[in-house]
Amino acid sequence: MAQHEIDHRPPTLSPVTPRRSRTIKSAQRRAVTLLTAPGLIWYAVFMVIPAASIFVFSLLDWPGLLAPATFAGFSNYAEMVADPVFWTAVLNTLIELGVDLAVMIPVSFMLGYYLTLKRPGHRILRVLFFTPALLSLSARALVFFGVLAPNGLVNGIFSLIGLGDLSTPWLANPDTSLAVVMIVDLWGGIGFTAILFAARLASVSPEIYEAAELDGATSWRKMWSVAMPVIRGFVGIVTMLQFAWILFGSATTVLLLTRGGPGSTSTTLSFMVYNEAFVQSNIGYSQAIGVVLFIFGLLGMLAINRSIRQRY
Repeated sequence: MAQHEIDHRPPTLSPVTPRRSRTIKSAQRRAVTLLTAPGLIWYAVFMVIPAASIFVFSLLDWPGLLAPATFAGFSNYAEMVADPVFWTAVLNTLIELGVDLAVMIPVSFMLGYYLTLKRPGHRILRVLFFTPALLSLSARALVFFGVLAPNGLVNGIFSLIGLGDLSTPWLANPDTSLAVVMIVDLWGGIGFTAILFAARLASVSPEIYEAAELDGATSWRKMWSVAMPVIRGFVGIVTMLQFAWILFGSATTVLLLTRGGPGSTSTTLSFMVYNEAFVQSNIGYSQAIGVVLFIFGLLGMLAINRSIRQRY
């Protein structure tokens, strides 16, 4: 009987023709487009168009939502440059950002690092740190309004210990009104930011700390020379988040506590945008300030990203 020889050669695949390759790539591009289209449409409708409208509205003379708007060119910007309240708001915004970030980021990092050490009571501390973030801005403002009122807790303590001369209307004092706004920012932000840092630091390999201990590093040095460089990129992200929140979100705190006063001593750019639009009914002028606020925020984000970005 004749024996049939078995072909042990591996099967060869038919080569992909250029036309078939182009068809596959085209199908992949269409799939990517279909999957990303809803997100891009949402971003355009709710982010790009409103942002672009700020620039358009800033060129209008629009005395109220129900009043007709007329083209005003750059007159709103000329008025803004000549407005002393605007420059006061710029200075107050810079002070608020500088003080809040300079205090919040280092203190939050140290507290977050302490939480990762899991010392006795660290679970209770996590809850306490996170509690201010659970309160609404109106609730926070109400707490500080009661504490800092002329007959509130702080002045009562001063009177009780014989330091009544230090009592002052903290919210109505030009020398302290902006400081109160910054204290509220810090009270509401430090604990939450510390929890963020603790979550990131928990993923750092213990071997890194062990190697530092072998080199004789103290706890303080491990925190700043080991942990901080490892999460440098995350520090930049948290700093940008807090920068944006302070820059754009301070309007609510100012509105609830001081309304920008006394005078304009606690007026910030974000509060000025609100005040000019909804109190003074000068929408075009408010949006001109909004354009400056937008550019200021963009430049600040770029500066933070450049100075605290992760380097590999």
